[in-house]
Amino acid sequence: MNEIKIINKSLELADSFRDALDSVSRERTWLAFTEAPPYENVREFVSELIRDNDIQVYAVQGDTVVGWCDIVRRKRGVFAHTGGLGMGILKPHRGKGLGSRMMEECIKQARANGLEKICLEVYSHNTAGIALYKKFGFVQEGVKLKEVKIDGKYFDNVVMGLLL
Repeated sequence: MNEIKIINKSLELADSFRDALDSVSRERTWLAFTEAPPYENVREFVSELIRDNDIQVYAVQGDTVVGWCDIVRRKRGVFAHTGGLGMGILKPHRGKGLGSRMMEECIKQARANGLEKICLEVYSHNTAGIALYKKFGFVQEGVKLKEVKIDGKYFDNVVMGLLL
């Protein structure tokens, strides 16, 4: 009954996705958000993902999103062969393989959708995230020093990419 399933994006789960995004954002440690956008903005984002056939999967327990992973194709023509990856998992569900399960599905869909490269940025202190990305073949392409400032604290961003 408490099994966590990996499923494709849906408008029905957009509010739950927003709640998960808000929870991880408010940790003020992992994401470029410190709180999630309003519900209507997140619903619009998910609608655009569906319309544009972009990739997003949810880790769902019952009817609650406990994690997500998405790859959004870059819209400008010269970058349209690439997509930007974002993901997050609620704190109680970390370290249980959900990131790998979601990443596997997203990479599979990225290949099927004709993407040639997946790009991401991850804070340098996120060693678990970096290890996950390396496990799937992402390589470090650079570091943006002091790229982020939250509560007076600077974070470096590690730039990574995966050629498909």
